[in-house]
Amino acid sequence: MESDPGFQAALSEARAGHEEGGVPIGACLVAADGTILGKGRNERMQKGSATLHGETAAFENAGRLSGKTVKGSTMYTTLSPCDMCTGACLLYNVTRVVIGENKTYLGGEAYLKQRGVEVIVLDNAECKSMMADFIKKNPAEWADVVPHTQE
Repeated sequence: MESDPGFQAALSEARAGHEEGGVPIGACLVAADGTILGKGRNERMQKGSATLHGETAAFENAGRLSGKTVKGSTMYTTLSPCDMCTGACLLYNVTRVVIGENKTYLGGEAYLKQRGVEVIVLDNAECKSMMADFIKKNPAEWADVVPHTQE
């Protein structure tokens, strides 16, 4: 599954974000037929955005899609999705979420599963390494990204 074009696109987005000095999280939305609908990366730091996370950027870059187009789709993401991105996946009826890693941050996986979404965690070493590097270099920024985990 790590060689899947959707995951590779998400990983490429995470690498680009990492090179830009941003939070290295990438995502890719793929239709049931394998067509890449949209991809994006967390641009919270680069654009000063509160909502441009990897998954929401992928939805934004996919443009306005019909429910028929998104039905049966997969969201590939390099890090477990936060509550906002979990909600976006549910709102747009994504049926499978493939996650690069969930050791750095555990998001809404249980809720996705509860709502019938298939969740696959790859435990990808490169995803973990990029996040560890970002957190080491930007501890205050990471604390701001996930403030509820600091309580």
